[in-house]
Amino acid sequence: MEKVRLSKRMSELGLCSRREADSYIEKGWVQVDGQTVSELGSKVTPDQRITLHRAAQATQHKRVTILLNKPVGFVSGQAEHNYKPASTLLDSASRWAEDTSATQFHRSQLIGLAPAGRLDIDSTGLLVLTQDGRIAKQLIGEDSPVDKEYLVRVQGTLSDNGLRLLNHGLSLDGQALKPAQVVWQNEDQLRFVLHEGKKRQIRRMCELVGLKVTGLKRVRIGRVKLGNLPVGQWRYLGEDENF
Repeated sequence: MEKVRLSKRMSELGLCSRREADSYIEKGWVQVDGQTVSELGSKVTPDQRITLHRAAQATQHKRVTILLNKPVGFVSGQAEHNYKPASTLLDSASRWAEDTSATQFHRSQLIGLAPAGRLDIDSTGLLVLTQDGRIAKQLIGEDSPVDKEYLVRVQGTLSDNGLRLLNHGLSLDGQALKPAQVVWQNEDQLRFVLHEGKKRQIRRMCELVGLKVTGLKRVRIGRVKLGNLPVGQWRYLGEDENF
């Protein structure tokens, strides 16, 4: 049976990210078949049992995941072209008054907080920022099963077979797109459900069938909905919520 790096196997199992795995291994927080493994680069077989020390589990429990209704004009990640990152919106004043989480906001929660997926600067809606590598992998891993839903306002005249092509049949960057679910929401708005997230995918898809996007809002990621969260405000992912 072929062996793989312990950190890679931990990531595959959803225990943590590979970077977190290396940190836990160095600290002696990882056991393989009941034995502590503290050497980076150690390898395991797929049938070996991997467990985390309680200290690692406690560290993970303290990590926060934040849901932000991103306004237009902010980038998802690092600052670029003089535009501010969405994380600069996060403070105690912008927390949604109806957030039911008992978690208290502290500036330390911004350390290592990173967007789990992109949302274009000229788009609004649900953006997930997390300190938890497990959630990041779940949302942006290559084989992520989590779909995303968007409301898309458009102008122009849809080509005769345009709706069919939007659902399946278009290619971007030389690669065929995965099947999507695209329907008319009203006379100038489409509802998209995507199972992948290429850069500016919806805008580029619409251009290929004769439409121009004039507004785009992400309203759902997996089982988590934007709901009534106001633009520019945020809340914590609830303990009973998962994607």
